[in-house]
Amino acid sequence: MSAHTDSRFEADVYRARLERAVEQMRAAHLDALLITPGADLRYLIGSAAESFERLTCLVILADGATPSVVIPKLELAALDGSAAGELGLQVLDWVDGINPYALVKSALHVGSRVAVADAMPALHLLPLAESFTGLPVSATPVLRELRMIKDQAELDALRRAGSAIDRVHARMGEFLQVGRTEAEVGADITAAIVAEGHTEAAFVIVGSGPHGAEPHHEVSERRIEAGDVVVVDIGGPVEPGYYSDSTRTYALGEPGAEVAARYAELERAQAAAVAAVRPGVTAATVDAAARNPLTEAGFGSAFLHRTGHGIGLSVHEEPYIVAGNDLVLQPGMAFSVEPGIYFRGAWGARIEDIVIVTADGSESVNNRPRGLTIL
Repeated sequence: MSAHTDSRFEADVYRARLERAVEQMRAAHLDALLITPGADLRYLIGSAAESFERLTCLVILADGATPSVVIPKLELAALDGSAAGELGLQVLDWVDGINPYALVKSALHVGSRVAVADAMPALHLLPLAESFTGLPVSATPVLRELRMIKDQAELDALRRAGSAIDRVHARMGEFLQVGRTEAEVGADITAAIVAEGHTEAAFVIVGSGPHGAEPHHEVSERRIEAGDVVVVDIGGPVEPGYYSDSTRTYALGEPGAEVAARYAELERAQAAAVAAVRPGVTAATVDAAARNPLTEAGFGSAFLHRTGHGIGLSVHEEPYIVAGNDLVLQPGMAFSVEPGIYFRGAWGARIEDIVIVTADGSESVNNRPRGLTIL
């Protein structure tokens, strides 16, 4: 049987996740976990329901009772594509005039120690908190490790996403041409992201010339010129909701000697960071593996951001590959390795791969050439 349908994995994947969540709740001495729409809800039951002013909330109890979903009757269709039915979740639907927060409270035991999803809107958190005997806490201790360490179905989805975005980068010669605006190139890339297997384009950065020195530049009406160095950072989700994110840097014509030399240092730093990824090392160690060579080459101040971020149902999630993060890497973690160098007013460059921590090293899901690609 396939590990996924069009919009979610098989029900057994979510059943195992709910069981692990209950184990983590018990270890954290929590009685209940409340999850509103967002990446956590999609992770736990495969529902892509959206958050509105009417409350939708998954209630998981540490005593092992069947989880329940409090949901507006008019939003019941949001559960149709999820695993809720196969998991046998209790559905507590409600209509306007009913207090949904009281429904949540009715599913809890008196004096329950409650954790809530980090992304729960204040619109719902505040009235829910009024129903508890004590202040709710963050669900991070419960969900953090679960979501950081990907199961096999998730890793396969990330591999599909990586291959899909590689196919878009392989087409960059069609799009990046002298005289075209960044916005025109970006529109073509957006269409290609969908054509190559994503459900949408989540972000498209086309930083040409001096715009390449702005790490979070998107697109503009600037026309690409001969000799430009262009940073292209793109990504989007593939079903069931797992993201790609890959950056390559292009040159419109042969680069000058200084650009080539500086880019070569960046390429060495990115390769060193990827080589440093393995179980047992810390996130900070991987960051240092990228940062130290650039600092030694005199470009430390040109590397403006962390080396990477976790990826999955969110583009940015834990683990964060940054100085000071002593988190020890474990097999199944997935994150970007993306050092960059930025020279304000002139040009910039970044190389980004998504890597998976394996039993004895790492696997990159992105495999396009990492050198400065001349178009």
